[in-house]
Amino acid sequence: MKLQLPSPIAAYFEADRSRSADAVAACFRDDAVVKDERKVHAGREAIRRWKAEASTAFSYTVEPFAIARDPGRTVVTSHVVGDFPGSPIDLRYLFVLDGDRIAELEIVP
Repeated sequence: MKLQLPSPIAAYFEADRSRSADAVAACFRDDAVVKDERKVHAGREAIRRWKAEASTAFSYTVEPFAIARDPGRTVVTSHVVGDFPGSPIDLRYLFVLDGDRIAELEIVP
């Protein structure tokens, strides 16, 4: 069964699959924040750089398999497989949405 993801989240995962840092960054508000691996990336340009570095450092696939709602955010659990240390792993993507854009994303184990 395919998950029914909110459109900004579906766009994020589709952009990530395409390996386009520009397409990923376009999913976010100008002042958005991404928290990943104990680092904070603030602003669309910092998010673009974060995704460009991650996409070139490792090859990986992300397959969302569960969705839940937390107060104020959407949690998507995904199976991530690649050539990075600790692969495979299930990660939780905690999204805060603002209309048709992502305002915040935190990625945690």
